[in-house]
Amino acid sequence: MKFALFSLMMNIPNAVSGEILTTHQKFENVLKQAVFAEELGFDAYGVGERHGAPFISSSPPVVLTAIAARTSRIRLLTTVTVLSVLDPVRVAEDYATLDHLSGGRIELIIGKGNDPRHYPLFGITEEEQWESLAERYALLKRLWKEENVTWQGRYRSPLDNVTTQPRPFQPSIPVWHGSASSTLSTELAAKYGEPIFSSNTFHPQAKYKALIDHYRERLAFYGHDPQHAIVGSGFGSLYLANTTEEAIRRFRPYYDAFHATAASQINNSPFKDLEDNVKNGPVLIGSPDQVIEKILNYHEAYGHQVVSISVDGLSEAEQREQMERFATEVAPILRREIPSTVWNHSPVGLTV
Repeated sequence: MKFALFSLMMNIPNAVSGEILTTHQKFENVLKQAVFAEELGFDAYGVGERHGAPFISSSPPVVLTAIAARTSRIRLLTTVTVLSVLDPVRVAEDYATLDHLSGGRIELIIGKGNDPRHYPLFGITEEEQWESLAERYALLKRLWKEENVTWQGRYRSPLDNVTTQPRPFQPSIPVWHGSASSTLSTELAAKYGEPIFSSNTFHPQAKYKALIDHYRERLAFYGHDPQHAIVGSGFGSLYLANTTEEAIRRFRPYYDAFHATAASQINNSPFKDLEDNVKNGPVLIGSPDQVIEKILNYHEAYGHQVVSISVDGLSEAEQREQMERFATEVAPILRREIPSTVWNHSPVGLTV
């Protein structure tokens, strides 16, 4: 199994100390977190995209470029690129540039996003999100693959004989499809025979399993071998302690603070409290043994090869503590128990 650390760059007052970082301090915190993730042996670091408080992650390619300059091997992911509202020409140019600056370490996770505030900002309605995503992705693929592209569609002005610059550094920039709520996302991934990354953050296992099962079924429909399906899975918040009781006690203030935000309430989590989420949901709160057991249980349902975790909201000292405990007490066992074909080779341009 492979491991990624994700951040949405949420900047709210610390639930224990009350301290709030300045915007500059939060950016520095994310850069240091990514460097430490590479030092600990994480396989990837991901930056989300949101367009409103309390998140400051409105420009992932800029943040990932800064991370690329401070790291050398860790893969860089977008979690997710909200392609439903973005200009594919701009996306093609930005991420091809980052592809070169990172030495071929960039991979996109695309999606429509789960914060409806971005639709009026970029001039589409929420009802158009899926049609918009499909059209924009088809164009993005052409812009990276072809030169002299002529195109006409609904969600941007026509193109006539356009070749975006720079061309990507990798032969093909890898793309995952973010999956959280609809079979339309898994349908799009299956159509192209590309991997999915399940959000697996706010709801019971059965909801996400149904989407993953649909993805495998539709892969076969489109002529792709579902045995070769590649699935990643998020797990939301991480908090390890020597006992589950201690982990719940220490994490509770952070859980309560986040669930009081408007951003959290958009997702309509069905769990009545933290204990319910620990028992029946995807949060990784507990002893190392319990967290390992939960991830193995989800792997049996999903068959995923990549796990992402988040330490957003914690103090910087606790972020480092949690990352280090996960890297030393959880990850080695799961790497041994669950094989993964993902990222088994160095990125283009890198040697080991």
